[in-house]
This record gives sequence, structure tokens and C-alpha cells, in this order.
Amino acid sequence: MRLTDIHQCEVRPGRLVEFTLSPATVAAARELPDDARPPAYIQESHLRTVRSAREEGSFLRTWLGVAFDLPGEVDLDALEAALQLWTLRHETLRSGLREVGGGVRRFTLDADAVALSRTVIGDFPDAEKLAGHLEARFGQATYALGWPNFLYAAVVRDESTSVYMVFDHSNVDGCSMLRIPGAVRALYESAAAGCGGEPVADSSYVDFCELERVDADRIDAGHEAVVRWREFIRRCGGAMPNFPLELGLGAGPRMPEQRVTSGMVVDADTAEAFEALCRPYGGGIVGYLAATSLAVQEINPTDVFRTVVLFHTRAKSRWSDSVGWYVGGVPVEIPCARPSSFPDALATVRGALRANRFLARIPLARVMHLLGDEFAMESSEHVSLSYLDGRDTPGSEGWEEQRVYGLGGVTCGDKVGVWINRVHEGVWLACRYPDTAVADKSMRQYAERMRDILLTAIS
Repeated sequence: MRLTDIHQCEVRPGRLVEFTLSPATVAAARELPDDARPPAYIQESHLRTVRSAREEGSFLRTWLGVAFDLPGEVDLDALEAALQLWTLRHETLRSGLREVGGGVRRFTLDADAVALSRTVIGDFPDAEKLAGHLEARFGQATYALGWPNFLYAAVVRDESTSVYMVFDHSNVDGCSMLRIPGAVRALYESAAAGCGGEPVADSSYVDFCELERVDADRIDAGHEAVVRWREFIRRCGGAMPNFPLELGLGAGPRMPEQRVTSGMVVDADTAEAFEALCRPYGGGIVGYLAATSLAVQEINPTDVFRTVVLFHTRAKSRWSDSVGWYVGGVPVEIPCARPSSFPDALATVRGALRANRFLARIPLARVMHLLGDEFAMESSEHVSLSYLDGRDTPGSEGWEEQRVYGLGGVTCGDKVGVWINRVHEGVWLACRYPDTAVADKSMRQYAERMRDILLTAIS
């Protein structure tokens, strides 16, 4: 899936329609007792981060979403029915978090209490103004400290309709995004054909949160995961690492505004040849991480490249179709002495990932809780690198024609995020970083060097 921001996803003029939880649903949620199932550690940490930023005067836009087109003249009743059925499949979307006595508690609506409301917002003949409106509205409607924190919208035209579905990160991750366009499209086509349906619930992320937390609470400060994170952070100078390129932060604000750049790095043939080279060493994730380590070393030589690599935590097949934040972080250190060959770099990265891969199963927020005041978290976020291959997702071969995009809110922060997404057309690279001229130059250099390294590796 091509990940980008709202201004780079082919927004086109049309009539804007919103689908939100009904006032009766929202009112019912206010009266709910606590759900005994706790939030995930990552959700709890997320809310603390957003709250801390608000207290410092920053508004974090932490939403993820998808955009995709439906062909022809839309049946809004059928679309509303499809969105309603899809929502009821995923318990996390009728479950919220609230602060109680200094802690965070969950509440969860019964499925029969959930209904959507449809509102026609108006016509937007100018694409740029529509994109600006959507950006502001998505940030407001998905704010992590409020509920509900998701929104559906449609931009209706005679020849096609663009559907937008956006959520605070506490409810979704990249893998969740992959399956949404195909699932909603199938439900819409069924509803438009006059075939109703009952919601079939997928495995619940709320249940997963409870199970994961029980396991995480069993570890203590002497656990190997805590020891390894402690040593990693010490070698980073007492804080999480940042991307080792010049970012031009200087003496500016601690939470500067960020920007996103994205685009195709190489085409499908080049990607296929590169991944064939990497397959004996562990596949695409190893190859693209090796290329990243070489790219940053060429731009800004350093002894060791350190980052946090994201992995999904859907260890059992029951969670495959579930919507939720199934993500863990793995600290990775790659020595940057120039290898004699690219296969040497692959072998080094494979070893680094193998050594710490198991750490993804231990919530980082639990580890940091056990470390206590041992390390100061200087930023609201940490640098991360993510690799996601969406080609096995049903319907993915039609994503380009259907204008399918993964979307992320452009927020503020001093760290860099890198997302490498494999699609049928090639390798899509998205980077989010502080909005400075220096950082923009550095990250564009990184993308250029990545392309050169991939091409050189297969030549």
C-alpha cells in the first residue's frame, strides 16, 4: 500500500459526506461501566504521550487511515450499510479509553448499541481546499484523548467516489490498513446488490490486549528483554536514537512541525531481482535495512547505525484479519565499517535481527516502565523503520487503479520515521521528519542513495 499524506493521495473535487457514530451511540458510551479488560501497554503509553504534548502546547495528530475509490455512481445507503457492518466486525472500534483516577480504563459498547449517522457536508469544487479541510477534520475527529476517535468520509462524484476511513493509531496499524479497502468494497457491492448481511465479528483486539498484558506483567527488571533494551539505550547515549543524518533542529522548538515525502523508489522488476538476492538472508526486510544502513553511512559516516525496527505481533492466525495496533519494536545495531560486498551487509543485518527479534513480543512501554527513571525519554516518539509487503492482500493487484493509499497524519516531533512498502508496482518509500530545509535535503539524499544501492546490488 502506498503510504503518504492527504495532500499526495489524488484528492479530487466532489460532494463531501461524513459517516460518524450516532449521537445516541456516543451518549450510551458515556454511561458505560468499566470493561475489565485493560488497555494494551502501547495504548496506555500512546495516551500519555498525547496528553504530555497537549500540556506542553502541542497537538499531536496520530491518525492512520486509508483512501480508495468506488467506481460509478455511489449508492450512499449501501455504503453506509457496508461501513456499519464492517465497524461491527471489529470490537476495538466500539471500545474506548478514559482516564480514571490517574489511570486508563476501557469501556466497550454492545454491538446493538452502535449505529452510524450520515451528514452531507457540502460541495468542494477545489481539490486543494478539500484536502486542507479533510486534513483539519481528520485531526480533530481522531484525537487520541477523545472518543469516538475515528471517522469515515466519502467524496461523491458522478463517475466515482473516494472513500476515506481514518482512525487514531490506538485502534489500528499498517497491517490493519491493508485489508480495509477490499473488505469494505465487498460489503458495499453486496449491499448495493440488495444482499443484506449480519456482522461476523473478527477476533477482537480488545481480547488480545488483555492476553498480551497478562504475559507482559510477568516480566521484571531482570528479564532478558529489559536487559537488552537497557544496554541498547546506554549505547545510544541514554536516550532513543534518531536517524543519523543532519536534521537542522538546532535551538528550535523541541516538537517541530513535520512533513512527509513519499514515492516509488524502484520498479517491480528491480524489486524482484533485489529480493531474490536477499532471499537466502531473510528476505525484503533484511535487504532494505541493509541498504538503509549503507545509505546513511555514505551520507553521514558513523561507526554504528542504530534504529528501532517494527514487527507485527499477530503471532497466531486468529488475529490475521483483526483490526488493532499489533506492533512491537526491535532495537537493531549495525556496524558501519564498509563491507567487502553487499552479501556481507546482508549477513550482518540478518544476525542483528535474529539476535533481538523476540523483543517485539514484549511491549516497549512495559520495558520502559520497568526501567523507571533510569533513562529520560527526550522525545514523544522514537525513530522507527517499518517494512510491509502488501502483495498477498486480497485485491491488492487492483490498488493502483482503485487509487488505494495508506494515509498518516502529519504531526510534530524531532524524530524520523521510515516506511518501506512493497507493492505490485515496486518499492514505495515514505519518510516523515522535521520540516526543516536541512532535514528535507538529508531525507531526499537518503531516498536517492537507497535507489542507487538497490540498482548496484543487482547489477
